[in-house]
Amino acid sequence: MSPRITLATAARVLRQLRGDRRTVALLMVVPSALMVLLRYVLDSDTQTFDQIGLQLLGIFPFVTMFLVTSVAMLRERTSGTLERLLTTRLAKLDLLVGYALAFGLTALAQVGIATAITMGWLGLHIVGGVGWAVTLAVGSALLGMALGLFVSAFATTEFQAVQFMPAVVLPQLLLCGLLVPRDHMLDVLHWASDVLPLSYVVDGMARAQTSTASGGLLGDLGVVVGCILAALGLGAVTLRRRTP
Repeated sequence: MSPRITLATAARVLRQLRGDRRTVALLMVVPSALMVLLRYVLDSDTQTFDQIGLQLLGIFPFVTMFLVTSVAMLRERTSGTLERLLTTRLAKLDLLVGYALAFGLTALAQVGIATAITMGWLGLHIVGGVGWAVTLAVGSALLGMALGLFVSAFATTEFQAVQFMPAVVLPQLLLCGLLVPRDHMLDVLHWASDVLPLSYVVDGMARAQTSTASGGLLGDLGVVVGCILAALGLGAVTLRRRTP
């Protein structure tokens, strides 16, 4: 792995993103628009918005990053770009870490915009501090990115890549504790939620919402970071030069 090649890969991905206005709109506008929509759907029930708003601020970037990166990596393979790149000195980790850097910067901008709108215009209050919320939300976006890169190895078309969303994302949404507290679930569902990384994003956001204590937040963030690294590692193992 070469830092110079990794940074060059990150710069290439950022240039590609900049040239794709629809993708930029999806990443930068949609999470904020969904938060605004949620706020006014719950206009007569601001207490519910205060309870789930911050958790959804962590979930929306996860979903959008998963979708964009799974399709983007598949395009690299089907277009032959990945095959040509891997004939050079580019290592698989250079590619994946370069993607992580590029989408990490994108996630920071995405989360920054959504947080500013949610805390400012929509008036969501956080007891634990904005810093923790932003860190966890960026971690959630990177988690979606890493899982998207990983599952893209098992798709042969863009349609198949999108099909992984209900298989990978929706079970985590149902079991993460957003709809029903995890300790109120059946034991088998609680155990399943314990191994799903999005559960720790939601737990961390809930802690940031109500408490200034950093112990539990650090634990949740550590699990999210560990899952990101594991997904990137699995992505490097399963990455193929091109789609058959």
